[in-house]
Amino acid sequence: MKKDFFTYQAQTTNTPLAIEISKAEGVYVYDTNGKKYLDFIAGVSANTLGHSHPKITNAIKEQVDKYLHVMVYGEFIQEKPVALAKLLATNLPKELNQVYLVNSGTEATEAALKLAKRITGKSEIIAAKLAYHGNTQGSMSVCGAEEQNRAFRPLIPNTRFIEFNNVEDIKKISSNTAAVILETIQGGAGFILPKPNYLKKVKEKCQEVGALLILDEIQSGIGRTGKLFEFLNQDVIPDIVITGKGLGGGLPIGAFIASAEKMQLLKESPKLGHITTFGGNPLIASSALATLHEVLHTSIMNNVLEKEKLFRKLLIHPSIKKIRGKGLMLALIMETPEIASKVILKSLDKGLLLFWLLFEGRAVRITPPLTISDAEITKGCKLILEVLNEI
Repeated sequence: MKKDFFTYQAQTTNTPLAIEISKAEGVYVYDTNGKKYLDFIAGVSANTLGHSHPKITNAIKEQVDKYLHVMVYGEFIQEKPVALAKLLATNLPKELNQVYLVNSGTEATEAALKLAKRITGKSEIIAAKLAYHGNTQGSMSVCGAEEQNRAFRPLIPNTRFIEFNNVEDIKKISSNTAAVILETIQGGAGFILPKPNYLKKVKEKCQEVGALLILDEIQSGIGRTGKLFEFLNQDVIPDIVITGKGLGGGLPIGAFIASAEKMQLLKESPKLGHITTFGGNPLIASSALATLHEVLHTSIMNNVLEKEKLFRKLLIHPSIKKIRGKGLMLALIMETPEIASKVILKSLDKGLLLFWLLFEGRAVRITPPLTISDAEITKGCKLILEVLNEI
């Protein structure tokens, strides 16, 4: 299988982890040799409830026996997509009351940018340096990392960049701006939190000049920071919010959410302003609905900040310069990228899954399933400390 993996399946780097997977359950992933790995990655923040969660697998099996794809998005009324959209909308501020389901976070980004241009009639988009919003051409256009972008130019024109948390840069938002798109917590840049009132000031400037604020909650959403979305902690309501990753419970999904008034504009001038064949797929919606119901109606989300405290209490070591992030979206910042890579790879040998961040080489990603127990956190942290002592 490994030979076929390298021969037939296109790769993203020359050095994939290349673990041969046999099964995954709870917070553990198992390889074909029977070795088990404690999962501190959760599919890069995607497996909110861990692996093979019974509520999710039962929901998927139930839907499989009914029907799969029947029609392109928005034409037929299907129980699970409708219920999912309703559950999202009714747990958000009244200004965010209509949901458009798509296939991925990057598609949600693309569609949100289109909607902002349609609403405002303007084309300038402002994004943050070292942002990450996806990897299609439109999404890359608002990712402020030239090292990633330069090989694929030209991208979408009329995009400008500001520095995240730089209040002075807010002045660059002008009457020419259609939208400002920001991650509520910068992900690839190193799990950087917004400074107090920063997002509120951006929103105020947007309102002043007639621009929209789009907040990307693809990584930070679905309970990962102790609220359904991190903006609910920030005293700001975006015009459009983007979600994905953790919403699907292990299946691919995205969504953008705005007011019904704004969403109506996708229906005319032109009609079919955004279309998607598989968005709102009933099987994926079933998985997402089960995930969201569990996050909202159990104590899982309420325990996230206590679990963060445990991580911070246990992960004290001279090699860890700081711990960035919030909730179960944490990054250990090491002195050098070389040390960070050693931690990740040596932890793998010990049966612990950690990972890198895109643009911050010194970071070690810790984004476990929200279902992780205190005992499992303690076990994983002990392994990290063992590795650091060996290094």
